[in-house]
Amino acid sequence: MDRVAIVGASMTPFGDREGEWLRDLLAEAGAACLDDAGVAADAVDHLYVSNMASGELEGQTGAPNMLAHDLAAQPAYTARIDQTSSSGGAGIYAAWQSVASEASEMTLLVGGEKMTHKTTGEATDVIASLTHPVEYKHGVTLPSFAGLTARLYLDEYDAPRESLGKVAVKNHRNGVDNPKAQFRKAVDLDTVLDSPIVADPLRLYDFCPITDGSAALLFCPESVAREITDEYVVVSGVAGATDTHVVHERADPTTMRGVVESSDQAYEMADRSPEDVDFAELHDMFTILEFLQFEDLGFAEKGEGWKAIEEGRTERDGDLPINTSGGLKSKGHPLGASGVAQAVEVYEQLLGEAGDRQLDDPEVGLACNVGGFGNCVTTTILETPEAE
Repeated sequence: MDRVAIVGASMTPFGDREGEWLRDLLAEAGAACLDDAGVAADAVDHLYVSNMASGELEGQTGAPNMLAHDLAAQPAYTARIDQTSSSGGAGIYAAWQSVASEASEMTLLVGGEKMTHKTTGEATDVIASLTHPVEYKHGVTLPSFAGLTARLYLDEYDAPRESLGKVAVKNHRNGVDNPKAQFRKAVDLDTVLDSPIVADPLRLYDFCPITDGSAALLFCPESVAREITDEYVVVSGVAGATDTHVVHERADPTTMRGVVESSDQAYEMADRSPEDVDFAELHDMFTILEFLQFEDLGFAEKGEGWKAIEEGRTERDGDLPINTSGGLKSKGHPLGASGVAQAVEVYEQLLGEAGDRQLDDPEVGLACNVGGFGNCVTTTILETPEAE
């Protein structure tokens, strides 16, 4: 089977895009991605839009059809991919499937969300609707899950509270060098630890912001990629999995089975192991999630993920850089766009196009996009064509 390649990528600036709506953001990213690949819109066979809540947040549905119109991509088949905050990763899986199955020779994926016109309370309420109805009825939100899990993790594994703060410091430092990031400002550990409590022990700087933005990727068979460009990456592994929808039913809330299962499948598909990964983009909606994913992806033993930040392993000059983009924490988290933007960062790093945050000749990168509190997960492995 011909491998699936990515031949174009783009990302709008993330942040408060006042006066612009989802339709504008999707068209901006989609057009830029096609331009990056040098591919005409009418060559697109399948057009997917990753989006969680355009109806709830903006009162707008039918985004894929509008995007096909705005890009002049007719008569492309269109579909919306909604898998809550992992919609972007699910979109990558769907785009890969469409090309790998030979149903499409050119598939454009655009993820996006418009959120900042809502208050924090309104946006949080929309996001909380993905929880189980019984949990939702009792006022449970994702920040509360994060606080409870962080407290359990710190107590169970004797991890210092400062280690979580250092995740925020690292990711903000990386975001300074990302011209598309929402927050391009470094913070020190004291600032993080002294910020207001949101869900004990987590404070304001342990959480990602509410964000507007869009990102896009263009997929095709590798044989077609070779005809278009010398600069492309291949999707060597991709898989998705779920965990219990009710968080308290899990045997260990600090283990995200969706991460474990999806990464195991992605590693097997790519014929890779955790030791082969040069860098990764993880879903740090909350700082504690970086530790949980780091362990469940096989980068550290259970309960020892926090040691990686203390030892400097996850810094840009460490042996396994994490969130060189700034992560959701600094780059921003427009729900449907985040998983796509993770892969955009991996794509740019592999092609040597990451600017001031560029790593030293990486060959294998991984992106892990989490929905809810691990309710659904997609793990993607991207490689340079000649990666050993």
